[in-house]
Amino acid sequence: MTVTGIITAIVIGAIIGALGRLVVPGKQHIPIWLTIVVGIVAAFIGTFIASAFGVAATSGIDWIELLLQVAVAAVGVIITVSLYGRRGVRH
Repeated sequence: MTVTGIITAIVIGAIIGALGRLVVPGKQHIPIWLTIVVGIVAAFIGTFIASAFGVAATSGIDWIELLLQVAVAAVGVIITVSLYGRRGVRH
């Protein structure tokens, strides 16, 4: 993987992660770097799911693949918020 590929993955991950956070209602108390990681992982998983259904390579913008990536990111944000919130200080 080239430096350009890594930067592109980070940018796409940030966008997918941010869209996933927007879909989830309420405030999420996770850092931006964790949102980017969730977005990168969601982009890979969403692309894998789209490939499995045969909708990963279409002409024009791959809307179905993008929706799958955002849906996976939203689920990832929900899971991350629940796991990350458990690290807090307990009274």
